[in-house]
Amino acid sequence: MTGERFDAIVIGAGPAGEVVASRLGEHGLSTALIEQELVGGECAYWACIPSKTLLRPGEARVHAERSPGTWGAQTHWSDVAEYRDHMIRNLDDEDEIEGYEEQGIRVFKGRASLQGPGRVRVGRRTIHGDRLVIATGSEADIPPIDGLAASGYWTNREATTLIQVPDSAIVLGGGPVGIELAQMLRRFGAEVDLFESSDSLLEREDPRVGELILAALRDDGIGVHLGTAVVAVTRDGDYRVAHHADGQVQARQVIVAVGRKPRVEGLALESVGIDPTPTGIPVDERCRAAEGVWAVGDVTGEMPFTHVAMYQGRIAVADIVGETARANYQAVPRVLFTDPEVAAVGMTEREAREASVDVQTVHLPLRDSIARPWTYETDPRGELAVIADARRKTLVGAWAVGPLVSEWIHYAALAIKAELPLSLLRDTVAQFPTYTEAYLKAIERLDL
Repeated sequence: MTGERFDAIVIGAGPAGEVVASRLGEHGLSTALIEQELVGGECAYWACIPSKTLLRPGEARVHAERSPGTWGAQTHWSDVAEYRDHMIRNLDDEDEIEGYEEQGIRVFKGRASLQGPGRVRVGRRTIHGDRLVIATGSEADIPPIDGLAASGYWTNREATTLIQVPDSAIVLGGGPVGIELAQMLRRFGAEVDLFESSDSLLEREDPRVGELILAALRDDGIGVHLGTAVVAVTRDGDYRVAHHADGQVQARQVIVAVGRKPRVEGLALESVGIDPTPTGIPVDERCRAAEGVWAVGDVTGEMPFTHVAMYQGRIAVADIVGETARANYQAVPRVLFTDPEVAAVGMTEREAREASVDVQTVHLPLRDSIARPWTYETDPRGELAVIADARRKTLVGAWAVGPLVSEWIHYAALAIKAELPLSLLRDTVAQFPTYTEAYLKAIERLDL
C-alpha cells in the first residue's frame, strides 16, 4: 500500500523542527512533522524554559537583598512549581498538535526511521517526502561511572520537573547545565556539591570567566570540586554516595550534566547515505546532510543552542525553497542564566591568537567604569572584556559577567557579525545610565 506523500518531512518537533515545519507550510509546501515525545522538544519542556523559570525566583530574591533599602524577600516553592508547570504546558502538547493541524501541517507521533531516500517509517506506516529534514536534537550523555545506573540519577529532565526540592544534591559537570542546576537547587535550599574533572569551570571560555562564576557559586555556599572526577556511586539508604580520589560526598540525588550527545540511534541514517560522527550529523553551510536531506539543531553538533537550532532551521528552509542562504556562526551569543549572568560571543583570546589574529584585549571592571552598576545594586558586580583585531580594527570577541549580560551582549554580537570598524563603535552613543555604556569605555582603551 502506497503511503501518504508530502513535499517535506520533518523528523523532530523541537525548536529547529518547528521552525522548519512552520516556514515550509508558509511557503505552501505540504509538510509532515514527526515527534516521538512532545511537540516543542527538550527546550520547551525540560531544558531552557523550565530551567530559566526556576532560576529567576532565586535571582530575584538575591537581587532584592542587593538593592538599597529592600529586605525580607522570600521564595515559595509551591507557587514556583505551579508557574513552572504552566510554562511547560503541564507536559501536554495537545494544543500544539491542534495548532499545526489547523495550519495544514500533519503531525505524526512515534519513532521515525528512514527507509531510503524520501521514505520514513513511523510506527506501522510509511510516508513519503521529496525533502527530509532531520531535527532530532540531543540527549544527556551518561558517563560510565561504576554504580551510577544501579544507584539512580537525575538528568536535566528530572531536575527541571522536580516536585520537591531535595535536601542535597551532587551535580556532575561544570558546564552550563551543571552550573545552572547547581545554583537553582542551592537557592531553593538544597546543599549542593558540584564536581568537574577539569581544573576550571566553563573551559570553552576565557579563564577569567570561569574564575568569576566559580567565586559566585562558592559565595552561594556550593561546594565546587575542580580537577576531581567521581569514579563510583553507591547507595546508603535514601542517599547516594559519590566516591572520588580524595574521599566521598553524600547527597539525596545525583544529577548528571557532563554533556549531551546527538540523538541518532534508530534513524537508519545509512539508508540515505549519512554516516554520523560521535558529535552529530555533518552538514554544509546550507545545512545539507545528503541529497534531498537536511539536518538542523543539536543533532548536527554545530553549536548546541536553541537559538542556533532555530537559525539553522531558517537556513535549511531558505535553501529548500531556492533562496540563497549560508550559515555563519562567528557571532552567536553563548549565555548562562546564572546570577551573575555569563555571556560571550565570537572568539576567546586564546582562539584569536591560535587563528593568528593580531590580538589586543581590554578588561574592564564595571563598577569602576560606569554608573549603572551603582544604581542597580549596592555592591556592584560585573566585568567586561573586548577582544580586537589590531590589523583590521574590528572586534572579534567579547565576554561579560554581571547583571543582565544576556541582553547587552548583543551589542558585541552585532559589531562582530557586521565587522563594524572601531571608529564607528567609538562614535555610537549609548543610553545613560546603562550597562551598554561599558563597551565605549572598553573600546576607547584599545590602543588602535
